Amino acid sequence: MFTMLLSGDLMVPDADRMAGLLQEKVGLFGHPAWRQAFPGHPYVAHFLRTHKSLAVAPTRVEPQGHLDAPNAGDPMFPAYLHSLEVFQGPDRPIKTHATVLITDDLDGFVQRLHERRLPFRMARRTPEMPFDRLWVGCRPEDPRYDPGVDGGLCIEVMGLAPLQLPEGALAPEPPEPRDPQPGDLVRVVSRGFLVRDLDDVLRRLRDNLDWTPQAGVEDFPEQGLRRARMGFAMRHSATLDLLEATRWDTDEGRYLYNWGPGPYYIRLSAHDLTAKAKDLVERGTRFTTVADDALAGGTVLRIDPEELDGALIEIVEHQAA
Repeated sequence: MFTMLLSGDLMVPDADRMAGLLQEKVGLFGHPAWRQAFPGHPYVAHFLRTHKSLAVAPTRVEPQGHLDAPNAGDPMFPAYLHSLEVFQGPDRPIKTHATVLITDDLDGFVQRLHERRLPFRMARRTPEMPFDRLWVGCRPEDPRYDPGVDGGLCIEVMGLAPLQLPEGALAPEPPEPRDPQPGDLVRVVSRGFLVRDLDDVLRRLRDNLDWTPQAGVEDFPEQGLRRARMGFAMRHSATLDLLEATRWDTDEGRYLYNWGPGPYYIRLSAHDLTAKAKDLVERGTRFTTVADDALAGGTVLRIDPEELDGALIEIVEHQAA
């Protein structure tokens, strides 16, 4: 099993703009030290937080944008990135640069891919990034993405050590916020990902990456969905929720046939959902309230994607991990 999901990411034209929107409209935390922009690596990423402590909330929200400049740090990445844009569709409102999975045994994971002769590529280490990063579904001699290994999830894998998480993040019992105030955001709960054929994707993840859903496949006939929740060893990591539309005339079915498979929602939790709804009103953020959403297990505040340049952010009541 993988350790955690690093982030709910959003590949956008302007990462600084999106980071500002997420802070202003949703209430995420940002900080200049959480903005990543290295010489020789032409991209900008913000690792925004729902809670200031990574021990409480290890998964972040990551708007990331790539610059039209030479990539001296990883010269093969532009070809990979271009292939992702082609694969996802240039006009898709929600795109990913990678579904970044974290493992505490990167050496063992790479060795298994090597022995199975599966295509993958390692980025060379640089002074700015002196650690290993791996992308599945491509090779150094042909860095273009092929979804055959991971079923179209665009998976990148990193080790745990470079994150330098506080000790509490790895405690057997996940820490809860101290003295939370009504309306405070707590964690990234899940990242939704639309797929066309859930069984096919799960077979590829099982056979190639030894990754299986934590509770099998769940059916939600009233919502026209099947879901496989991919969990992590870290209990308070966000899950990766793989969604297959069983009807076309639902929100998810229409999104699939408007834009194709790929990343969908980023779901957050808040302490006192009623207070968070009031906070969104005070921020001037448009949203709808969905009561008794079976997929979310309760009420959902769904922020209008027009507020966030097309990104879909949902908020649910916080529950201890």
